[in-house]
Amino acid sequence: MSRILIIEDEDRISGFVAKGLRAAGFQPAIAETGAEGLHLARTGDFELVVLDLGLPDVDGFEVLRQLRAARNDVPVIILTARSSVDDTVAGLDSGADDYMSKPFRFEELLARVRRRLKPDANGADLNGLEHNGLALDLRGRRATVEGRAVDLSAREFALAEAFLRNPGQVLSREQLLSRVWGYDFDPSSNVVDVYVRYLRNKLGADRFETVRGIGYRLAVSR
Repeated sequence: MSRILIIEDEDRISGFVAKGLRAAGFQPAIAETGAEGLHLARTGDFELVVLDLGLPDVDGFEVLRQLRAARNDVPVIILTARSSVDDTVAGLDSGADDYMSKPFRFEELLARVRRRLKPDANGADLNGLEHNGLALDLRGRRATVEGRAVDLSAREFALAEAFLRNPGQVLSREQLLSRVWGYDFDPSSNVVDVYVRYLRNKLGADRFETVRGIGYRLAVSR
């Protein structure tokens, strides 16, 4: 199980990211300051770092510079509210492997995390997913059912990916909202039910089972 360090001082965001990573099979840890994050990253116990720039003590750029100066090559994904081209270039030039600006969708962050880890680090296929004749090409963002191409919207694809990464596992509406719609989701929304209906219409009604009072799961067998 890959360990991921989240260096982020805003509890709402760090908790959201940690919860999503844990549900995806990773082992997250949180550091709320740059100094703490730098210390933990230097231990070598983590396979990847998610780094905020606006930290309360040491700037995220400085954390990154010190890591790279010490020849620590742990993959670093910057996740920040700073979205200017100058900041993006500065982050990548300082040694970041990727750069994402807030607000963000968790599924996109998760895809970037998986891309930066070795293909077998979490037992994940970085190119595609397949279950019972339903296949997703993660790079090409294409879906097929029994070899037949199916057109999915970006949101439908993200929802289908969440199910295919967890076949047979019950996923609550809250889990699906947070993974697909991001950390600003409305927990009272029925959007998950609407999009599951879209997937049933396009991919097969018997593939997605309703678990009353909880959520949905991708059927293990049909």
